Amino acid sequence: MKVIHLNTYDGNGGAGRACYRLNTALQNAGLESEMYTFMKFSQKPNIHALYPNLVQRALATTNILAERYLPKFYTKDLKLPFSLSLFGIDIHQHPAVKAADIIHLHWVNHGFLNPAALEKLALLNKPIVWTIHDSNTFTGGCHVRFNCQQYLNACGFCPLLKKPASNDISNQIWLKKQKAYQKIKPQIISPSTWLAEAAGQSGLLKNASINVIPNTLETQIFKPTNKSAAKKALNIQENQFVLLSGFMPSKKDAHKGTAYLVNALDLWITKNPDLKDKATLLIFGNRQTETNLPFKIPVQFLGTINDDEKLAIAYAAADVFLTTSLEDNLPNTVMESLACGTPVVSFTTGGIPDMVIHQQNGYLAEYKNTEDFTRGIHWVYQHPEKEKLNTNARETVMNKFSEEIIAQQHLKLYQQILNK
Repeated sequence: MKVIHLNTYDGNGGAGRACYRLNTALQNAGLESEMYTFMKFSQKPNIHALYPNLVQRALATTNILAERYLPKFYTKDLKLPFSLSLFGIDIHQHPAVKAADIIHLHWVNHGFLNPAALEKLALLNKPIVWTIHDSNTFTGGCHVRFNCQQYLNACGFCPLLKKPASNDISNQIWLKKQKAYQKIKPQIISPSTWLAEAAGQSGLLKNASINVIPNTLETQIFKPTNKSAAKKALNIQENQFVLLSGFMPSKKDAHKGTAYLVNALDLWITKNPDLKDKATLLIFGNRQTETNLPFKIPVQFLGTINDDEKLAIAYAAADVFLTTSLEDNLPNTVMESLACGTPVVSFTTGGIPDMVIHQQNGYLAEYKNTEDFTRGIHWVYQHPEKEKLNTNARETVMNKFSEEIIAQQHLKLYQQILNK
């Protein structure tokens, strides 16, 4: 059995990391599995670029830039991602695609596989599995739905557009996707129960086969480390209560809820002023400067971390990981933190409740409730059995998300599909 995994990028974003980790887990389980990308940035030899020469890379770059910036002419300035799916590339004659028994799609936006390119794949008569990493697969353009219900039908009247109408660009994209899906008949994998339920209700995928199989990660890299040693490695005093968060205030990340993180930490210190010098905030993310960080407690900025072993040390050094995401599928950061034995405080949203068990390996705060999020931080701070919390966190990952478990779930599905 040969499986090809297709993703727009290799390690740029959560879907790329999830795709890479799954491919590695399947290879370790003995499957002939390969990962190909539209645009490759890393030097990892087990990730292949579909079209590696300079001319083809230039074409890919043009497609990516067009899909990233053209939506500005259609959408309001709401800081939410929207894909027009205007551009794509026909890969159905690529030798690696033709050689595969199963084509496994992941995140294929930004000019990679638009509906027309997907239709071409149907010519190969091969099973197509599609792991959906956000809502875009079953909407007319948006990646984050919030309370919009238009995806239940045929989109249109899109609240993200400057000129919503029954036949607006979201409806036009939806119709193109419908035509493509009728031909490729994808077997859908959702990493979270939350996204699977939404996909099953959608106008585009309500008749599709939908399976819930979580993402995985490298449990031998993301593993518990002595907290004192991890803190020492980051020049943090052993007696400091360390909070860790990914801080990503980008133009397209309004759904990451950064303002709630700032407000929750401010409220926590306001209610517990004696903790101001006893707590340290570690932040990593895409900011390139430490200046003007809006926090009232000491901050150590780690920047973008591309080395997983260094990232694992940061998780291990933390006493709690904080995420204020307002809508997320199965965020890698939450799983990584738990794998390192660090409890998580988050809002009750998306696929996070699939990982965080309230008051067992973390705290699930009421959605958008800053005060409850603050209670979660203090719950971890005051917990009388922190070692038990840490153990529970690690056990959650090993029992539900380890490489062996997730690889076997995929192998079982692949075999069922081929047997049909």
